[in-house]
Amino acid sequence: MRKLATAVVAAGLFFGGMGVAVADSWHGVPLLKTTGAQFEEGKYKWEPAGQANGAFHVKGNLNDVGVDDNHNVYLQVKVHGYGWNRFDGTQKKSVWLDKVVHDGATRYTTSADVRVCQNRGSLRPDNCSPTSHFKRK
Repeated sequence: MRKLATAVVAAGLFFGGMGVAVADSWHGVPLLKTTGAQFEEGKYKWEPAGQANGAFHVKGNLNDVGVDDNHNVYLQVKVHGYGWNRFDGTQKKSVWLDKVVHDGATRYTTSADVRVCQNRGSLRPDNCSPTSHFKRK
């Protein structure tokens, strides 16, 4: 009886560990683009509750594809409906971003939104890609 209980507990730990490994793996972000800006080769993952505050972790290349327009680009990420976090690119270049965004009031983040934008100055509104929505499963 004791051996059976030990085997059941070991199997539960093994399969439970497999579920955690799958939940923490990287997933692809679809190409985000708008006039003059794009975020490509993007990936995201949900950090575990005990690591990085259970954050939404995103990385990829932020590209200024409108090299002759003299406008900068940026990536915006928000979690749980809070305000946008802005991560600036470099004008006329591609930069690698690796950012972690979390809600300090909760143990882990359950939803996130991502979009790429072109900064068109103070007189004209910025143009942004459609927003991609992600949910922790």
